[in-house]
Amino acid sequence: MAKFGFFDYTKPGPGVDKKAPKKHAFFEFFELWFNNIWSLISVNISYSLLVTFLLPCGLGSAGVTNVARSIVRGKHSFGMSDFWDTIKKNWKQALPAGIINILITALLAYGIYFYFSAEGVFSVIGTGVLLGVFMIFSFMKYYIWLLVITFKLPLRKIYKNAFLFSFINFKKNLIVGIASLLYYALMVVIFWAIPNSFVITLLILITIMFYVGFKQLLVLYCVFPSVEKVMIIPYYEKNPDADIELRRNLGLINEDEDEAVFNDERILKADE
Repeated sequence: MAKFGFFDYTKPGPGVDKKAPKKHAFFEFFELWFNNIWSLISVNISYSLLVTFLLPCGLGSAGVTNVARSIVRGKHSFGMSDFWDTIKKNWKQALPAGIINILITALLAYGIYFYFSAEGVFSVIGTGVLLGVFMIFSFMKYYIWLLVITFKLPLRKIYKNAFLFSFINFKKNLIVGIASLLYYALMVVIFWAIPNSFVITLLILITIMFYVGFKQLLVLYCVFPSVEKVMIIPYYEKNPDADIELRRNLGLINEDEDEAVFNDERILKADE
């Protein structure tokens, strides 16, 4: 299919015109998605296959995050090659992070079910508290994979920074969370209203081909500016001569010439 232009990741995308007037965030996001939809479909399928055989272990999430990060920064992504290269480079942190996320999510889900099934005032309080913790942890997961592939930090500090960002960028985290809930609610309504095998199969295929990449692109679109402002820019302000090429790739050096594709090198947090 590459000869017709589909799934040809060696061909540069349309890019971003730096002199063009700033679009509304809503339109800018969907333009990014439509311009990169074929790369994202291939990554979605790879992610689904990986999850099917290895469970949600974090490897696929790291790969999708790298592709989405490139797109959000206006860089060309090579789709599947970037996806698998990122997994190879970051699996030592992505794998345990994925396992930790599964365990925490399972414990929180069980706790919510336990308190919700009980009676009395402690049931209401326990359910409310755990729902709040579940929400914050869900917000943390928007940052964990970005921090894993971008910074050279131990997992302990990755989770600490993700926790801080869950509050620092709370408004945009909430936007992503609401969008995800709306999607899940729509799927439930359709499954319940149209219990047809063809419709269900179609929804599953749409989810496999579009959902993960779309959601991660939305996540990175909302959270990357905050990480850039709080962690990346301060580091380079304190280290102005460090990693010139990497700074160019991160878009911190504005030049008229074409910028190279980010090579997924890692940078240290400023206080390290």
